[in-house]
Amino acid sequence: MNPNILQTPIDYLKGVGPARADLLRSELGIHTYQDLVNLFPNRYLDKTQYYKINQLQRTSAEVQIIGKVINIKTVEQKRGKRLVAKFIDDTGEMELVWFRGHKWIRENLKLNTPYVIFGKTKYYNGFSMPHPEMELLEEHEKNLRTAMQPIYPSTEKLSNKGITNRVVMKMMQQLFIETKVRFYDTLSKDILSALKLISKSEAVFNIHFPKSQELLAKSQYRLKFEELFYIQLQLITKKLIRKQKIKGFPFTEVGEHFNNFYKNHLPFDLTNAQKRVIKEIRNDIGSSAQMNRLLQGDVGSGKTIVGLMTMLLAIDNGFQACLMAPTAILANQHYQGITELTKDLNVNVKLLMGSTTTKERRQIHEELEEGSLHILIGTHALLEDKVQFKNLGLAIIDEQHRFGVAQRSKLWHKNTYPPHILVMTATPIPRTLAMSLYGDLDISIIDELPPGRKAIKTVHRYDSNRLNVFKFISDEIKKGRQIYIVYPLIQESEAMDYKDLMDGYESIARSFPAPEYQISIVHGKMKPADKDYEMERFVKGETQIMVATTVIEVGVNVPNASVMIIESAERFGLSQLHQLRGRVGRGAEQSYCILMTSHKLSSDSKTRLETMVRTNDGFDIAEVDLKLRGPGDIMGTQQSGVLNLKIADIVRDNDILKTARYYAIKILNEDPSLSSEKNKVLLYTYQQMAKHKNIWNYIS
Repeated sequence: MNPNILQTPIDYLKGVGPARADLLRSELGIHTYQDLVNLFPNRYLDKTQYYKINQLQRTSAEVQIIGKVINIKTVEQKRGKRLVAKFIDDTGEMELVWFRGHKWIRENLKLNTPYVIFGKTKYYNGFSMPHPEMELLEEHEKNLRTAMQPIYPSTEKLSNKGITNRVVMKMMQQLFIETKVRFYDTLSKDILSALKLISKSEAVFNIHFPKSQELLAKSQYRLKFEELFYIQLQLITKKLIRKQKIKGFPFTEVGEHFNNFYKNHLPFDLTNAQKRVIKEIRNDIGSSAQMNRLLQGDVGSGKTIVGLMTMLLAIDNGFQACLMAPTAILANQHYQGITELTKDLNVNVKLLMGSTTTKERRQIHEELEEGSLHILIGTHALLEDKVQFKNLGLAIIDEQHRFGVAQRSKLWHKNTYPPHILVMTATPIPRTLAMSLYGDLDISIIDELPPGRKAIKTVHRYDSNRLNVFKFISDEIKKGRQIYIVYPLIQESEAMDYKDLMDGYESIARSFPAPEYQISIVHGKMKPADKDYEMERFVKGETQIMVATTVIEVGVNVPNASVMIIESAERFGLSQLHQLRGRVGRGAEQSYCILMTSHKLSSDSKTRLETMVRTNDGFDIAEVDLKLRGPGDIMGTQQSGVLNLKIADIVRDNDILKTARYYAIKILNEDPSLSSEKNKVLLYTYQQMAKHKNIWNYIS
């Protein structure tokens, strides 16, 4: 078959036409025959069985029945009318009911002619079926149809404009008839036989017109595997090419700055996990390839120290380093932390943000270009073209998922060779997701907390226990501890959230009266300066209780705060709860997190709360979060391109993903350029993919 037939614009398919084509383009992104083939059904209705009227059960299942309409009448009801037809087969009778479209049905319905009807039955003094799908039996028998009826993705607009599921099925049928689609196989014989996969043609046909449950399952597996396999092949190839082709600066020296800091200025001993990660980083930057490493570690696991030690290695080798954070608060905190840690080393550290004055900027630009500025910390401001380094050797990016790929590449161009890149995140990314999103990065994980840290105790309490919780707060304050009380913030109802916060604040102020107790309050409506003032008082210990909306989520470090109370905890997502809990437990004392909720909880909320009480492990929590929310939400929008999957699902098809990755690695290890005869088809498909950027666009 002519492979280009699938690139035909959808307008030319019989039964589509210009108006429908416009809708398909705008609503579902279907431009060509190819795109229609890749509109995969969401679910299937099983039409393998024809029921007799006397076999019907009182369930709301969808059934199909063969029979005839023997009469039809209009019945008046309180509001409007309904149309009722008597439908019979050889075992009994039932009613078909319509509440709209009467004229059309009266004119088109044939009496005493065999029909196949399909729909949900209702029971009330006998069975009835509202708005059945109806098809003449002789038409039904002629169709390229299957026992399993596919249900395609749709939108309200499509339904309103008459492009129903049935219309889409008709288009699909037409497409297969017109193109007699024969798909070349996109996987090598080795893979097909090793995994006993069915052919591409069979899979594509059976995904739309499945002959049986078994064939449907095989088709889905085959297409999911292929999709995930090519994504992995792409990521791993990228990684291999980078290691071979992209030169980096070798940092061969371990010099004065690093050794002095390690021997004399480390605030506490490194954990084994930190040592392991530093070793991995040193291996990367010691070779002449460019490092691209993702460093994951929970809040408080000591990523900053690892980042700083890597920067010191860069300085020892005559290079500059920069650290980019997503917000001014975080950038500032990194700046304070790093200035404090390096105060006895001969290192020049500066901070660059949107708010930096022109005078300060001028000084920064000068020192950067002459090389006397060693470490530059800042926000997106670092990416501006004006920011020129003399010799940038290392770029550290904090909380990567807030930066797009385009922003990473800007950093690449700040030197002749790209600098080494270390991406740090406190958002634990489940292994499954990391394989798909960051398959082209090397991953390091800090999975133990610094010595002397005690695990935070987490409990769930209902609002009815509030008095006990207040007593617990006053006991902790007597021991000299500080308390956070956090209220949810949901943008849509700011007024209501503000009211919740103020009501909460008042009841706390009544239970903890001044002068004995001091309370800080921080919320979104305050001016930044006022927020900072209140935060400052809490940090200094002048107030014992901090009442806040979620603004404190971003890393504020108060070692003396040992209790985190989260109000209406059911309104927070899991990762948010975990991030908030990470605000306490920073000192040596036992810390607590109390999740307050009402009694009314959805099953997802229950799962979230149980997970929080059960574990402190960020990865564990991320896996549960992924199951509850799906991958798109977790990674934010920049990354979702990788996850714009047509048929596979990263979470549910985790096993297929692992298999796909295993085969991709195995094949590339044996044949990195895919040049051998048996991998020819993989190379061809891969090149087509690169050309069309869309995995499915090339397959014909």
